[in-house]
Amino acid sequence: MNVLIKRMLYFPITKIIIGISVPFSLFVVIQNFVLKPFFYSIIQDKSIAAPIIHCISLIVLLVSYSYLFRFYDKRKITELSTKYLLKEMFGGFFFGFFTISLSIFILYLLGNYQVISFSTTHYSIKFFTILMFAAIVEDLFHRGLIVRVCENWLGTNVTLVIAMLVELQHIYNPNSNLFSIFYYFIWGFTMAMMFIYTKRIWLPYFFHIGWNFAQPFYGSNLTGTNDMGTIIQSKFNGSELLTGGAVGIEGSIFTASFLLLIGIIFYYRAKQEGKIVKSKLFKR
Repeated sequence: MNVLIKRMLYFPITKIIIGISVPFSLFVVIQNFVLKPFFYSIIQDKSIAAPIIHCISLIVLLVSYSYLFRFYDKRKITELSTKYLLKEMFGGFFFGFFTISLSIFILYLLGNYQVISFSTTHYSIKFFTILMFAAIVEDLFHRGLIVRVCENWLGTNVTLVIAMLVELQHIYNPNSNLFSIFYYFIWGFTMAMMFIYTKRIWLPYFFHIGWNFAQPFYGSNLTGTNDMGTIIQSKFNGSELLTGGAVGIEGSIFTASFLLLIGIIFYYRAKQEGKIVKSKLFKR
């Protein structure tokens, strides 16, 4: 292979573009031209068919990513290693759910949160599988690909800045406001640190699921949307700074502060354990 072509092919930005476009394109084709036609033809109830499609789509995305980089990088796909999967699955989900719960508890003590009723009729497995799939797309590409490639290339500290800036794509979420920008930066920092500390996507992924599930569970909007179902029908009142307003509880100053603290703790532990990578650009 021509040296120039090889350098271009393995240049980090090229690798990121290929790493996103190939698995995502394959997923789109399989979902729209195979999975949906097949399952919608044999299962009339879309509330049953859709979760199945979401789960298989998730597997398609992971498998295509894994095979691509086995061929591309000729390496073991350590970011998808299942060595500590159960620990990171249950720990991550609980951690994400607990962080939101802590903010809800503080609002309850302050009189800014009121439980009206409890019912599962407003929530479905379809909503949960949507959360699962949306989270894997973000965590696989943002953390497993962009953070991984950039850290090996530019070092941890520069990569954290990139990870924070990447999250600005969320400014187009419904009801985003000025404070949302700071929240997105914090989210990008903390989620990147979870990946950098473990070098696997599972802890941030399951934290992400627990985080997203907890919000509609408590009757909150989820990243500005109010159509993800609820389990606890509730009422928020008071300052948007405290409750998150139309953005949802993740936009609360309490939630953002807890999230930042988690990221700082992971950074501190990573530094103590020698997991902060220096940039290769400045090595001789």
